Amino acid sequence: MPAEITQQLNFNDEVTGLIYGYVFEPDTAARRIPSREVLNEFQSIEPGRGFIWLHVNLNHATAEKWLKKHFAMADFFFEEIRQGSRSTRIERQGEVLFAVLNDVIFRPEGGGEDAATLWLYCRPQLVVTARHKPVRLIENLFRKLDQLMPASPTALLVDLLEEQEDVLEQIVRQANLYVDAIEERLLSHHIKNNRTALGRLRRLLLRYQRLLAPEPAALFRLMSRPPAWLETVVVQDIRHFAEEFTVVLNDLVGLTERIRLLQEEIAAKQMEQNNRTLFQLTIITVLALPINIVAGFFGMNVGGIPFANNRHGFLLLVLIVTGFTLITAYWALRRRDND
Repeated sequence: MPAEITQQLNFNDEVTGLIYGYVFEPDTAARRIPSREVLNEFQSIEPGRGFIWLHVNLNHATAEKWLKKHFAMADFFFEEIRQGSRSTRIERQGEVLFAVLNDVIFRPEGGGEDAATLWLYCRPQLVVTARHKPVRLIENLFRKLDQLMPASPTALLVDLLEEQEDVLEQIVRQANLYVDAIEERLLSHHIKNNRTALGRLRRLLLRYQRLLAPEPAALFRLMSRPPAWLETVVVQDIRHFAEEFTVVLNDLVGLTERIRLLQEEIAAKQMEQNNRTLFQLTIITVLALPINIVAGFFGMNVGGIPFANNRHGFLLLVLIVTGFTLITAYWALRRRDND
């Protein structure tokens, strides 16, 4: 039987919704385990001598029941998931660490849902991550497990926080390149398109900022009153993460302000162009005014029309209209120069 079919059959046998299951032990590489071995491995871990990481697909009907039955997970975790809470935060719930992390794909041109949420439950000897849609944070961490070798559940949490920070850094970098390209086109004839693109990008960055920026109040409470089992070095790592994330957020705010200034500049250029077009139309209307007035008078079907019996009447009339038109043009252009 081909390898791909075998893997698919094994995946279908995974009735718990488990995607990844890993055992982490001191001075040992991470070891992947199937769901049928998870419970035995979890019960055999000695306190302070390792932990288990479970990554679960919440779309699986039995995932919640399996976690509650075998790992006594608190109800608040699943209530938060059902409420659809998506704002990034790390907080303490009793002696448990609860985190919500988000992953987004930068699509400045729009189209399609671009965000995925990861919920994390962390206590001594156990880390559970759950998602509805694939999350790049987990896939990136999965590829680095051999190099990272986290020594505790909170160390794995810190690694995930660093992945979230990398996601926001990439977004800021890509958005800067996108804005640079618009600045290069600023003097072109596509002002309207540039303004629309900048508006869409600004709304997108504000949404990313809302999704990816951790709630400061929850983070402050965690750092001021961490659980008793949380190592001091991990609290320092979380504080360091908060400082680095603040720097990235400042870059994002600066980029948003830069986009706003570009929007104002484009709006000013567009207004100037509209004013120039309106002035040109006004000039044309003013220049056509003398001939319209004269034509209206001479079109009256009454007696006493001047030059009616003069064989040079038409030429005289053209000269009069031309003179009035030149005077009107001089007055209008002089007013423009004075303005």
